[in-house]
Amino acid sequence: MINFTVGPVQSPDYVCEIGGEQVPYFRTDEFSQIVFESERIMKSFVNATDDSKVVFLTGSGTAAMEATVINTLTPDDKAIVVNGGSFGQRFVDLCKWHSIPYDELKLEAGYGITSDQLAQYSGKGYTTFLVNMHETSTGVLYDMEMISKFCKEEGLFLIVDGISSFLADFVDMQKFGIGVFLTGSQKALACAPGVSVVVLSTKALDRVSKTKSCSMYLDFSDALKNAERGQTPFTPAVGVIRQIHKRLKTIEEAGGVSSEMNRMHELAVDFRKRIEESGLPFELFSKSPSNAVTSLYSPQISAYEVFLRLKDEYGIWVCPNGGAFKDIVFRVGHIGSLTIEDNKLLVKSMVDLINKMEK
Repeated sequence: MINFTVGPVQSPDYVCEIGGEQVPYFRTDEFSQIVFESERIMKSFVNATDDSKVVFLTGSGTAAMEATVINTLTPDDKAIVVNGGSFGQRFVDLCKWHSIPYDELKLEAGYGITSDQLAQYSGKGYTTFLVNMHETSTGVLYDMEMISKFCKEEGLFLIVDGISSFLADFVDMQKFGIGVFLTGSQKALACAPGVSVVVLSTKALDRVSKTKSCSMYLDFSDALKNAERGQTPFTPAVGVIRQIHKRLKTIEEAGGVSSEMNRMHELAVDFRKRIEESGLPFELFSKSPSNAVTSLYSPQISAYEVFLRLKDEYGIWVCPNGGAFKDIVFRVGHIGSLTIEDNKLLVKSMVDLINKMEK
């Protein structure tokens, strides 16, 4: 099986080996050192300040999104929420669920944000901006330079879901003025699912200190207190944290985040070129694609059937879409342990499959 989905992704062998080991007891100095070193590398990879803090939360990316909302925002805030797909909608739902006042910047699927759209929200008393840096459901990478400039001019607290962007696209918390950045273990980190990673700037830490969380399990104040000793309040996904630690160290030793990002960029460019040259009846759906994923569109071929038949007949997983895009869009990931040879095999298999489907 070759996994071209966008999470969980294809893991390198050294990550899989950790997954096959006995899970050790974690209330130890050894585990604390793993957490401390993972925090150090995470902060360096997103260029967070030294006094920023990292929370390793046992839960999916949605848990991190919800935890961020309930620990840094209150009904006194007024948020702008970018909604360009399923995950933008999730931020909308979370603000609604927790009674955070918001306005929704609704985007046409497949398109990014324009400066004119942002200008409509200028000078209207907003305090916060929530965005999925890469809207994974459509494959659109938003212009963080433009968003950052707007947030700085308006004095907005910037929350960035970088779950599928971390290690794939350029991230710089200091340059972009990001208050909270979050990611997950099962994306470009290429580990098992189950742990989300939240990087909190000093602005975010100040907000956390002044906000009473409505959740015991997702309370950042408790998590930060335990993090001082390299621990978590409750039993974490110990094995996954060990995988994250190994993965971060390996990337650091291999040239760091820029090297890993360049690798994924090369995979994405190579795949898109092969699709263009193959004559396959697919077009890029995203007008601003991320290195993490290529979303392919065709009104002629059932995208969901392509997903099913690649899985069942070729042993290759791509990522289906749901809702209105189920039969016209599917996605091919470039994150995880993939190679140019894997790209060649996928395109060859797609050509063979489409020939069968068109007969």
